[in-house]
Amino acid sequence: MARRGGRWGPTFGKLSDVSTNDQAGFLPQSAESTEAGEWQERFLDSDAVPAVVVIEFDQAIEPQELRSYVPLADKLAEAAGVTAASESQVAGPIPAADFEAIEFIVPIAGDTGDAVEELRTVLQAELPAEATAYVTGPAGFIADLVEAFAGIDGLLLGVALLAVFVILLIVYRALLLPFLVLLTSVFALCAAILVIYWFALMGWIQLSGQSQGILFILVIGAATDYALLLVSRFREALGERDSKWAAMKIAYRGSLEPIAASGATVVLALLCLLFSDLNSNRSLGPIAAIGIVFSVLAALSLLPALLVIFGRAAFWPIVPRPGHHAHRAEIGTVPAGAEGLRGTWRLVARLIAKRPRATWLVSLLVLVAGSLGVLQLQAHGVPQSELVMVQTDSADGQEALARHFDAGSGSPAVVVADSSVRDDVLNAVRGHAGVAEAGFFSEDGEVVELDGRVMINATLEKAADSEGAENDIADLRADLDAVDESVLVGGVTAVALDTNVTAQADLLKITPIVLLVILVILMLLLRAVVAPVLLILSVALSYLTALGVSALVFNHIFGFPGADASVPLYGFVFLVALGVDYNIFLMTRVREESLRLGTRPGILRGLGATGGVITSAGIVLAATFAALGVIPILFLGQLAFIVAFGVLLDTVLVRSLLVPALSYDLGRRIWWPSKLSRTSPSAESAAETVDANV
Repeated sequence: MARRGGRWGPTFGKLSDVSTNDQAGFLPQSAESTEAGEWQERFLDSDAVPAVVVIEFDQAIEPQELRSYVPLADKLAEAAGVTAASESQVAGPIPAADFEAIEFIVPIAGDTGDAVEELRTVLQAELPAEATAYVTGPAGFIADLVEAFAGIDGLLLGVALLAVFVILLIVYRALLLPFLVLLTSVFALCAAILVIYWFALMGWIQLSGQSQGILFILVIGAATDYALLLVSRFREALGERDSKWAAMKIAYRGSLEPIAASGATVVLALLCLLFSDLNSNRSLGPIAAIGIVFSVLAALSLLPALLVIFGRAAFWPIVPRPGHHAHRAEIGTVPAGAEGLRGTWRLVARLIAKRPRATWLVSLLVLVAGSLGVLQLQAHGVPQSELVMVQTDSADGQEALARHFDAGSGSPAVVVADSSVRDDVLNAVRGHAGVAEAGFFSEDGEVVELDGRVMINATLEKAADSEGAENDIADLRADLDAVDESVLVGGVTAVALDTNVTAQADLLKITPIVLLVILVILMLLLRAVVAPVLLILSVALSYLTALGVSALVFNHIFGFPGADASVPLYGFVFLVALGVDYNIFLMTRVREESLRLGTRPGILRGLGATGGVITSAGIVLAATFAALGVIPILFLGQLAFIVAFGVLLDTVLVRSLLVPALSYDLGRRIWWPSKLSRTSPSAESAAETVDANV
């Protein structure tokens, strides 16, 4: 449920005040469960969320003891946030068939978290030692989910910033530079939060806990990536110029196009989520896009100013000076374009130049093999009780409920039907195999009819948040369509079912749109067709491999019960959009060098020039997304692994071996139909090898 704070002073903490974690609010108005929910609110004259209080005893109680728990219903009704008795009564105590447990159905309005906490306080004070109480049901799950997100403001941000700081310290071995880069990232995040807070407060966007966490990580990671590209070019220029102003002019000119193009690509890819039918997906698009816009602006404004102010001191104690990057004389024969390379990138350049086809074929086979794991991906949603990866009172309560009552008790399916066929519909509902019991909603024993409609509450045999219950709802809808196609089936289980179906449809719809948008941008940026197509294919294959390996890890190592249906879409958008960043960093530099040296030498020179910064950026981005794992939410944990692994895979294998080797093998043809593709073959071949002897 949404929580609103004061109208002034938006901060990291305030952002949580304008977020919501109610799954029903993420569905489109056209969803069947949404329409059924609107009718339900009209019948009940309330939008209260039910909490299910389960009290379990060490041994069965006597039937006459049940009366002693009647006053507890009044105490529960008096708890803060519980709907007034005049609107809706607390139901219970309801005994289990074995009399080893009783339950109360408590309607909650207002702040779900505070009300559930108050209910738990009342139960702890009122119950004897031999009884154990739980608060579960829709309200209990929402409250525990909100509690799990509680660390998202401080803990998540702190872990992400610490990880980035340590990596930058190790990679650049400079004491001041990590602070300048992190200051840029935090500045971008603060600006984005300020805008998003007001947008959410005005009701223009719908913010959730998961989109809030993704925003933090995305801005820190992306702003750092863009900053590293500028830092790399600045350090390189300081090795060629005495003046820090002249060095920044060169660095800025070389970084502006790739950073702006990368940012525009990610923003447009994220805005493709606006085509989603799921509100949570659609709202993430502009939220994340705002974060990327400020990441680009900070990297191109604040960071250059800081670097010019501190100059070479930013890199102390390893200070770059003119001649620092001068090529040393080479012993033996090196491929053209690889002069001056040392260590890993020298070896990679030699491998690509000597065996380009074998290199990209082996890389391709590795990726294809990993992608086969996609067949084991179980992205069809998970029970609410499994969303939080730590023990919760609501999950324990759901297990206790299933031990003594029909598992769907307290979270009934809601069937809204035309009154003219009400008996036929009721008989069909009662006759369904997955329904334990069903009856008309009534007041004072009279069936309530509203605008020619009646409402039926149906208790399911299976837990309301289980996959089995979702299957029963799907079958029930099919059965009721045969009676009357206007019948609506809603409730908690129907909401989960519609959410999963909509998320899967969104993946099929948005994937080609994102690929097309990115392909067009790459064509405009590289002034070619072949290279962009190859880059898009490499990114898509890298995504499938990351998803396939993740599926194997989720199923056979972590033992997860499945994956949220939105995980593949979120993983796709982030991996493809961010993976294209590294394509742009690499290929814009390759094109720049190709114009001077020819395509094949330009590929090796561009790879050597960007290899270090792309690897550093990939490690930073993987570490920031891995930080999502500190929040005990299954969705965020799975997304963290997919993106972190995918980014590392893209950095180490795709961008370092597959793309350069394939481009080297094809030569100038990758630039077709631009002028670069028509470079003289003699000039190209003459530049392929340089003999450098001492």
